[in-house]
Amino acid sequence: MTLIERLFDYIDKIQTGKIKTGRKHRWAVERFSNDIDKLENDSSPFYFDKDELENFYEWAKMFKHKEGILANQPIELTDFQLFVAANILCWKRNSDGKRRFRKAFIQLARKNAKTQFLALLSTYISFLSNEKEQCYIAGWSREQSSICYDEILTQLNDCDLLEGKFSDSYGKVKHHKTGSIIQPLSREARKTGDGKNPSVAIIDEYHAHETSEIYDVMVSGMAARTNPLITVITTAGFDLTSPCYTEYEYVSKVIDPDQDEENDEYFVLICELDPEDDINDESNWIKANPIVATYESGLEYLRSELKVALAVPEKMRSFLTKNMNRWVDQKENGYMALKKWDALKEAFGDLSGSRVYLGVDLSATEDLTSIAAVIPKDGKYYVKGRSFIPSDRLKEKMMTDKQPYDTWIDQGYLIPTDGEIINYHDVENSILDLIDYFKPSYTEVDYDKWNAAHLAQSLENQGVEVVEIPQRIAYLSTPTKRFREEVYSGNVIHEGDPVLRWAISNAILKIDDQENIMVSKKVSKDRIDPLASVLNAFSRAMHDEHSVNLNDYIMSDDFSL
Repeated sequence: MTLIERLFDYIDKIQTGKIKTGRKHRWAVERFSNDIDKLENDSSPFYFDKDELENFYEWAKMFKHKEGILANQPIELTDFQLFVAANILCWKRNSDGKRRFRKAFIQLARKNAKTQFLALLSTYISFLSNEKEQCYIAGWSREQSSICYDEILTQLNDCDLLEGKFSDSYGKVKHHKTGSIIQPLSREARKTGDGKNPSVAIIDEYHAHETSEIYDVMVSGMAARTNPLITVITTAGFDLTSPCYTEYEYVSKVIDPDQDEENDEYFVLICELDPEDDINDESNWIKANPIVATYESGLEYLRSELKVALAVPEKMRSFLTKNMNRWVDQKENGYMALKKWDALKEAFGDLSGSRVYLGVDLSATEDLTSIAAVIPKDGKYYVKGRSFIPSDRLKEKMMTDKQPYDTWIDQGYLIPTDGEIINYHDVENSILDLIDYFKPSYTEVDYDKWNAAHLAQSLENQGVEVVEIPQRIAYLSTPTKRFREEVYSGNVIHEGDPVLRWAISNAILKIDDQENIMVSKKVSKDRIDPLASVLNAFSRAMHDEHSVNLNDYIMSDDFSL
């Protein structure tokens, strides 16, 4: 069977269900098939170069597996790998013969030969090009970047045909004939990467990248290249605020046939279990493991990993992300699933005349400060936040916190105060503005006494009820748990404040021996001030006697005359 026959046989088996795949994998296959059908139309801007697939296949066979059951045997590309290579390398533009896809996003579970494939792709383009290529392997850490680079060196050093045709010095591979280089980079590249001119960039394990800096540097450096390729390859992760998850959501729309998002220059392949799939059903495992789940020792490995995850619940998050390739909204000791929170965004109705609890969390004068209104009404809790940042420190905070504070200001969720420190007079005025806005029947300001004594006294002098909220785990545990319960029950309504959402995603719990909990600034990596202000207010609002839905109460079994 020829390579092209193998390729189309693989596609047919997926489309007929002989090979089980997740829906996003099937979408990628359907996209390929549709593009092949379009070739019959002379107006198609692309053509398919089958010779490129033959060349890449023969290139791979020059190298050997370095470990596992195939150690020391020549690399024979699997049908799955042929499909990936056919998409990235073989689709070309009619206009100039350059590759169609300038970007690729590949999400696979671990142990599915991602690193091996990346190494082959890097050397194939760098060594066989007619240009002087610059190929960079970009992980978040030096250790991650070195994994693929070490695989490249191992492949090259074990290949007799390439002896004397390259050098490995100063932390990079150089091909003598073309002058092309392959070099590992890490997050330090954000400081030096602007001077690079990459033609190929591999963003390895993008889920581990805390920011998009490396990705952005690589993309901007490719502007002058006529045939660039940036490949994101990753497993799933658990941080739904990460740049990788943002990219995952975007590319999922690109390949979704029911979405209008189109990008003919972006190849997407996501191999994951579908949301409804049972992880205990071994037949589903191939969806995330198109290579590992095709041989017995691979299945044994997955069985072993699942057994540990079922016995030790703390291991389940890792099993789901690394082995089943599912994005899991679950930081270690994280406070809340963001998907639950996001589902409750809704425009407020008329809340005038309600009872309003205003939480205050005054941070250090140069940091983020937040206030939040929690309004109990008819069994629901309406949450509206405002946060503040010193205007003279805006650029500095954007650099250190890696957040779009300027955009949040434009959207009205973040308020800049004049100078280099928070102007607490502006905070006080905002509290009074919120009181005037809601025209409540009752108002109180619930504050953490740290740094807030003067503000509390000033508000009290103006007739505002103020209540100090103890910042002790014994006091905050119940409102912290109860607020999360109300969110999960769908009883909280918010306006989609991105500053508050960011704070919720950052929140890490402190847990004592009695299983009391509180969100802690000491253990949370990034800012949680907006959430802290909400919890201060909620600790009082949850006891509001007027928060019960009277109609629901009358219809309940608890009501009697």
